[in-house]
Amino acid sequence: MAHLSAYQQALRNRLLDAPQVPAPPPWKLVSEHRVPVGGLLGIGFALHPDNGHDLMMVVSQDGHGLFDALTGEKIARDRDPEPDDTTPEAVDDLSCPGLGPVTGTKVRIAGLFGGGLHTGTGDGWTVQVASPDWPHDRVLLSRDGGFPHAGAHGETWWHIFHSTYSELRAVGFSPSGRTLAVATSSDVTFWTRRGTEE
Repeated sequence: MAHLSAYQQALRNRLLDAPQVPAPPPWKLVSEHRVPVGGLLGIGFALHPDNGHDLMMVVSQDGHGLFDALTGEKIARDRDPEPDDTTPEAVDDLSCPGLGPVTGTKVRIAGLFGGGLHTGTGDGWTVQVASPDWPHDRVLLSRDGGFPHAGAHGETWWHIFHSTYSELRAVGFSPSGRTLAVATSSDVTFWTRRGTEE
């Protein structure tokens, strides 16, 4: 087993010592509880054509679901997608056909079969995954380039999610930068920074 340098060990200890905390304002947890999705394979984002809300598509072994990422409401469900559309690895761009208000579009999916979500926003928020106690993953949210090796926990970076029970599938922001999502093999958790008055 490789030995860690003093710097690496100090960084590992810093991450291990950082407690899980709520995401800072303006981020708000959409649901107080993780949304259970058994056999989750991946997630992707689209925009609602009528109200501009971020929509989150969830692909699982039990079909496809579409959520309003501002309210957490499930707005569409397909329990029996066409065999060619069941999972995103069937096509080169890792997409699945949209449903509900985004029927007729393709939604790129990040998760078990590859792909990725945005790791940053245009105004300086970033998200990364660290695993100082692998195989458990920690999701770290930071602002203005605040990474765990610089700045104080709770001021420039926050440990907002700790996956100790399921395999991490995807972590990242919607293209608009208004939604942050963490998907595991058993559930999805998401935050918004768009007010419900919009």
